Amino acid sequence: MGRAFEYRKAAKMKRWGNMSRVFPRLGRVITMAAKEGGCDPESNAKLRTAILNAKAENMPKDNIEAAIKRANSKDLAALSEITYEAKGPHGSLFFIECATDNPTRTVAKVKFNLKKSNAEMLNNGSLDFMFSRKAVFEFDKTEDMDLDEIELELIDAGLEEIEEEDGLVLAHGDYKDFGNLSHAFEKLGIELKKATLERIANTPVKFTDEQLQDIQRVVEKVEDDDDVQAVYTNIG
Repeated sequence: MGRAFEYRKAAKMKRWGNMSRVFPRLGRVITMAAKEGGCDPESNAKLRTAILNAKAENMPKDNIEAAIKRANSKDLAALSEITYEAKGPHGSLFFIECATDNPTRTVAKVKFNLKKSNAEMLNNGSLDFMFSRKAVFEFDKTEDMDLDEIELELIDAGLEEIEEEDGLVLAHGDYKDFGNLSHAFEKLGIELKKATLERIANTPVKFTDEQLQDIQRVVEKVEDDDDVQAVYTNIG
């Protein structure tokens, strides 16, 4: 997985260290999933995945249940998912995912935060060929696991790549195969730590530590907006 993986992991933990900010974001994903497909995780794969990811970040059970209940609230504002694209220092690129009840407010704040960090918004579609949407799964490797056998079992479900470092396994597939792969992991009895849809750079770029700090400042500034759910970069 290498240096870029470790950098992204460390950066994520730093950004998400403030649970007063991350829990509402996770809760919003749970609420949207429940509103879209129903409040029963057994019959709603999207909700089941949202709960899995919330638990992975140690979100309390009461918070998760409250987020599910909000899906049936008459006072719940309509949320929509919106993406924005941007470029920043040193050739850095950003794909920004938001969930908002006021797109006008959100785009204004995203533009403002980008400008404050020496980055600028691009027209939607500018980075279509620079990033691919992938199904991403993480799980711990146990002593009885044979990754070669697991890989063979998952290929038919859409697995594209699997790699392991220090006991953590990362598996990728096309985003359209998210459901098939999720079901395959369940069938194999593998307990996932994370199951998400992410945008991964097709041509990752190597940056120096100093450049990474400049790029990280952009990410942190953009994520100051509570409407922003995730920021993906072309860090290699």
